[in-house]
Amino acid sequence: MLPIFPDLKGTSVFITGGGSGIGAALTEGFLRQGAKVAFCQRSDASAFCDTMENATGSRPLFLRCDLTDLDQLNAALAEAARAHGPITVLVNNAANDQRHKTLETDEAFFDWSIAINLKAYFFAAKAVIPGMQGAGGGSIINFSSISYMMGNAGYPVYTAANSGINGLTRSLAREFGPDRIRVNALSPGWVLTDRQKELWVTPEGLAAHLDRQCLKDPLEPADIVGGCLFLASSVSKAMTGQALVIDGGVVVTG
Repeated sequence: MLPIFPDLKGTSVFITGGGSGIGAALTEGFLRQGAKVAFCQRSDASAFCDTMENATGSRPLFLRCDLTDLDQLNAALAEAARAHGPITVLVNNAANDQRHKTLETDEAFFDWSIAINLKAYFFAAKAVIPGMQGAGGGSIINFSSISYMMGNAGYPVYTAANSGINGLTRSLAREFGPDRIRVNALSPGWVLTDRQKELWVTPEGLAAHLDRQCLKDPLEPADIVGGCLFLASSVSKAMTGQALVIDGGVVVTG
């Protein structure tokens, strides 16, 4: 059960990667607040939109695009603004944690990973900030990860992007604070999405990770929604340039 944030009702929200994993939970969470939600992703999400409409009574606007193509990303953001009004909540959620080894990583993979995990964040923010300035403020929520805090091996370009997201968040918060635009990062722990279960979760690996958590329950996508709604709402109007960690307590215990 999530609290209701009345100021989110009718708000124009855009979520990257909003049709699967954590993004799908975020889309549902904002719809249940009465927000006008648009989201983008590469794969077809028509069935997900049907499910959301049946479950919440509101249908999200699905805009198919490849985030690594900035023309497509800008077009999707512009279409969402035309449909719902200026975007005043941007959730940069889409990411790809494809595993890779440093000595086997070529320039093409490096550029692709940065394009998804950092570059798209910057340019999505750039695209919506003028509308937020005109609206008198807004909230940008950049999803990072605790992976870089833990110094995890196995995906160095991804962790570099995660760390970069925090630097980007702080700089944008400073630059656009006078416009009442808040910019915060949200860093989940190991959330057991379908993708994680299919590709990376093993009984041994999960047990070892839970041993590092203060709270011993595995994290689900729904566990991240409340924190994101809080950052989007004016309840957190004095909070910017921060990183909110939702990981069950891993980075506390190391």
